[in-house]
Amino acid sequence: MRIFISTGEVSGDLQGSLLIAALKRQAAQYDLELEIVALGGEKMVSSGATLIGNTTSIGSFGLLESVPYILPTLQLQRRAIAYLKQHPPDLVVLIDYMGPNLAIGKYIRRHLPQVPVVYYIAPQVWVCPITPRDTSRIIAVSDKLLAIFPGEARYFQEQGAKVTWVGHPLVDRVKDFPNREAARSKLGILDDVKSIALLPASRSQEIKYLLPVMFQTAQIIQNKFPDVHFWIPLSLEIYRKSIEQAIQQYNIKATVVSELQKEVLAAADLAITKCGTVNLELALLNVPQVVLYRVHPFTYWVARKILKIAFPFASPTNLMVMKPIVPEFIQEQATPENLSQAAFELLQNQKRQQQMQEDYQEMRQAIGEVGVCDRAANEILQMIK
Repeated sequence: MRIFISTGEVSGDLQGSLLIAALKRQAAQYDLELEIVALGGEKMVSSGATLIGNTTSIGSFGLLESVPYILPTLQLQRRAIAYLKQHPPDLVVLIDYMGPNLAIGKYIRRHLPQVPVVYYIAPQVWVCPITPRDTSRIIAVSDKLLAIFPGEARYFQEQGAKVTWVGHPLVDRVKDFPNREAARSKLGILDDVKSIALLPASRSQEIKYLLPVMFQTAQIIQNKFPDVHFWIPLSLEIYRKSIEQAIQQYNIKATVVSELQKEVLAAADLAITKCGTVNLELALLNVPQVVLYRVHPFTYWVARKILKIAFPFASPTNLMVMKPIVPEFIQEQATPENLSQAAFELLQNQKRQQQMQEDYQEMRQAIGEVGVCDRAANEILQMIK
């Protein structure tokens, strides 16, 4: 059986790799031999996929931000469609990555209508659609949606889609993380040192818009707590030079790691992080966090003033239960003063820490039970068995 999986960016590569490992496990039980071909990244390769295009470094979010990646994205999209034309798969799995995946899904519907399409982790139009047609286009290319958020499942069911809620795959991933004590020991963190994880970027635009304000915040924290040490896990090796130069520029005590990323998260007393999947990992690890996001001012202006886009929350942790579990600062609110104030409160205010831990527990009730990826894989294999 040949399955084609299409996803983009660092987070898609991670989710794709977890799904591939589960597909291999479940296929073995059915005595199925799988060939998995993909658009994705190195994590998916390590899980057993054959890559026809690497999409991890061409991700963007926003209008002007996406311009440099339009041509590379179209080239990969054409390569994927050419492959599908020459080697029709038994099933297609789309993971997020709305623009390219809708084009691929549309091609399958027109030219390979017998091939089932599963949308696993649909784009977050259920939070705030960019255009009224987004939802209908996703449903039109999908035989089935596998939802990871309860709100996502409800939304698409109300729109008439065939949906199964499987839970969030990070539940499976986090069970393999070390505990706090083991992580701090592995990293050599002393008991009296405050360990803060800085998580600035999985896209190149985030180096430009998030890293400076995050490092300015780190400066303020370091001035107040001289015993602090910052840890920065790399999402992609290509960002190392920019981050190391910024560490020198802002004169902060920080270590950049490409390995031991799980340990960095598990060992942290606090995380200052971009908005994204890692927010849920931190919540499942009980690590207090402050979330921020910025885009080009023109992108933000168009989104708010022209497209009238309004979203209840940006962080997946808050979206899981639709309440402000973690503080999030978007665009002009993402200042070093606001971020450091929120960080000080989480580091020093025991009542605030306790409230966040209680809210994390509530979030866990909505995130699903362990075995998410196996449930998703089973749903997929049932469609081609």
